[in-house]
Amino acid sequence: MLVIHPVQALIQSVPALAGLLIAGTTSGNGPLWGALGAAAAVVLGLLRWFTTRYRISPEQVQVRRGLLRRRVVSVPRDRIRTVDVTAPPMHRLLGLARVSVGTGRSDRGRSDELRLDALAAPVAAELRDELLHRRPAARTGEVVAAAEAPAGPPTGTELARLSPRWIGYGPFTLSGLVTVGVVAAFLSRLVNEFHVDPTKYGATREVTDRVLHTPVPILVLEVLVVLVVLAAVAGTAGYVLAFWNFRLSRLPGGTLHITRGLITTRAVTLEERRLRGVELSEPMLLRAVRGARCIAIATGLRVGRGAERGGSLLLPSAPRAEAHRVAVAVLGRPAPFTVPLTPHGPRARRRRYTRALWPCLVVVAALALLWLLVGLPGWVPQASVVLLVLAALVATDRYRSLGHALVDGTLVTGRGSLVRRRCALPTDGIIGWTVRRSFFQRRAGLATLTATTAGGEQRYPVQDIALDDATALADAAIPGLLTPFLETAAGPVRSTVEA
Repeated sequence: MLVIHPVQALIQSVPALAGLLIAGTTSGNGPLWGALGAAAAVVLGLLRWFTTRYRISPEQVQVRRGLLRRRVVSVPRDRIRTVDVTAPPMHRLLGLARVSVGTGRSDRGRSDELRLDALAAPVAAELRDELLHRRPAARTGEVVAAAEAPAGPPTGTELARLSPRWIGYGPFTLSGLVTVGVVAAFLSRLVNEFHVDPTKYGATREVTDRVLHTPVPILVLEVLVVLVVLAAVAGTAGYVLAFWNFRLSRLPGGTLHITRGLITTRAVTLEERRLRGVELSEPMLLRAVRGARCIAIATGLRVGRGAERGGSLLLPSAPRAEAHRVAVAVLGRPAPFTVPLTPHGPRARRRRYTRALWPCLVVVAALALLWLLVGLPGWVPQASVVLLVLAALVATDRYRSLGHALVDGTLVTGRGSLVRRRCALPTDGIIGWTVRRSFFQRRAGLATLTATTAGGEQRYPVQDIALDDATALADAAIPGLLTPFLETAAGPVRSTVEA
């Protein structure tokens, strides 16, 4: 427990320590400056541990930390929406866990986040149940406790469990490609910073010679094959690390409990009464193998990507049928995920094509102009014509995804191509509407109707819908909400309506 905070402080100060070492090499005192910096980081970590206290009363949870700059974070218990219990590798080794409390904020900010670090795992599990089930309690303690074995997951009705077959969907996410790009950029920066010449070493010299003597088409093909293989391996490894032992269950107290992780374990408990909808997400690569993900639209969960968004993930990349089944089980309404979406007509289709093709036409024209003026190789503007074909395909796919429906008291919206999304929002969770019309939308008689809710991204648009259909849809979803803001037949409908 005493180890956690100093080690975390050391890890966070690695860039600064590296800078001290490099700066100290000019005077020959690099190791000394590095040791002093490491000692300072350890002392700061110990001070953080010694000065952190928490208190749980029947009314609120309070955390105090800081020595010179005292900071107090208090959260009323009736505002607690989610409890996230995470155990990174070092925490698991010591039988500890980290508890993060969600209070209804959906942005990416962390300034007011309530976090209790280095709690004993059984204490963290007990605290999670106590905070969500509103059991009366009043106790004070430090953010440490005796190390014990991690507590087992709560019992309940199992809604989904990871199948080994799902690991095959790991390569069809962009996480592997992003990982390869980050590693390549880091290695390149490292080589440049330390002035390393790769051609001086045998293996890299052979690779360099091969690259220089390989025809460009074959070289491009080989690079693409290597990238695909590396991205597939990295994506599969990331999937296993993040979602091994994934389990989604419904607890008797009206909460959803999600556990996952191979090295770093994570357990998220979400009150179902805070659920504002469910989203089915189908990235293009995952859609090609009939896969999808299921995401909760709920208050108290951040809307970031990757690790930040992991708390709202009800099902990782899995077969589309399984994602549909989980969405129905969580929302309790099958129709929103099977009903055909109402298309938005030829004007919306035309906007999909114009928005996709115009930027590509500008690029092609610019390259053709450079070919005429400065002698750019002729194959460059010719190859750029492929952009027009790709843009047309994307526009076609975007229109296929575009649509809406209102069924069983649920607003269903569909949009996207690179990532196709179908969002199901119960109308009793919608708190307002926004109707926006750009200059080009007004010329086409279209509008974007946005449903406002307290969870998830907070704004869920119905894009490029006819203006009359937008007002009719909003009025049918929540009768009377827009009536005071609409003009009568004596005048035109206003172009911007907010409720």
